[in-house]
Amino acid sequence: MRVLGIETSCDETGIALYDSKAGLLAHKIFSQKTHIEYGGVVPELASRDHVRKTLPMIQALLKATDLSPTDVDGIAYTAGPGLVGALMVGAVIGKSLGFAWQIPTIGVHHIEGHLLAPMLEADPPAFPFVALLVSGGHTQLIKVMQVGAYEILGESLDDAAGEAFDKTAKLLGLPYPGGPHLAKLAQEGDAMRFNFPRPLIKQKLNFSFSGLKTHVANTIAKMGHDAQTRADIAASFEKAVVASLMTKAVHALEVTGLKHLVIAGGVGANQNLRQSLSLLGKQQGFAVTYPRSEFCTDNGAMIAYAGCQRLLAGEQDNDSIKVRARWPLTELRIPCPSISDKYCYDAAI
Repeated sequence: MRVLGIETSCDETGIALYDSKAGLLAHKIFSQKTHIEYGGVVPELASRDHVRKTLPMIQALLKATDLSPTDVDGIAYTAGPGLVGALMVGAVIGKSLGFAWQIPTIGVHHIEGHLLAPMLEADPPAFPFVALLVSGGHTQLIKVMQVGAYEILGESLDDAAGEAFDKTAKLLGLPYPGGPHLAKLAQEGDAMRFNFPRPLIKQKLNFSFSGLKTHVANTIAKMGHDAQTRADIAASFEKAVVASLMTKAVHALEVTGLKHLVIAGGVGANQNLRQSLSLLGKQQGFAVTYPRSEFCTDNGAMIAYAGCQRLLAGEQDNDSIKVRARWPLTELRIPCPSISDKYCYDAAI
């Protein structure tokens, strides 16, 4: 089955073609720059950019792969969670093309896409595994038993890790999106200069970053903004976040008894986090898998893959168009083609 994937949940337009036998055929990502001057994503502007970019990107991808609409067997689009206006663009385009091309469509859960992104690699992880999802909107530890079977082990009680990166970067006067800029600045700093707190140490599987962000803000106000101090604050902040993520990820492996950790989401591209976890994995005897950096951020390839698995199991949309700004991962069901209603349930959930 050959599936067109469409991702428009926030400020990246992602388009991909995935073949269930040949793997990923091609993909394109457009990251919107229009939000930089506002210091954050403006939902209406994001929707407009998706309107402008999605169809031309689909046409370009088909041309690049020398394929036509008749070569596509299904369409997957992000149905949530995300910005409603942005989601609607992808959903309407996906459903309209499905109707015009007379092929099935499927709305995909954005987080399920991230959790399954490592399956796009040449050596994908085997189920079950623990996933550390770290992005601008989510920080969660999730036990992934199979497609559709997810158990949330812990999550952030306030700011997500990516959100904390962006907010701290703004406090340091760095441009949006702040996370990559802060990580770059941190390379020039002394991570030992400031001993920032690691919140919720006693709550071993939940995260909190708002207190850390406040501590950093007070430090900036007290210490000033000279170049070296800014770099030292960035490095010390990054060290505190990475330490918190690592400690809780290791505890999740201990609780579940699993030996494979998968990193997903935009913060998964952070080199400090990758190197630190890889080293710790070698020391403590667990495997660590990352999607390639381009599949850590929002992308169409992960949506095409996740949608393909569900379409192969017999799922497809009805005629209505429905997107969800909030969509609990625990509401997903396991695709199971062996029974009449095409779903089965894991008794452990």
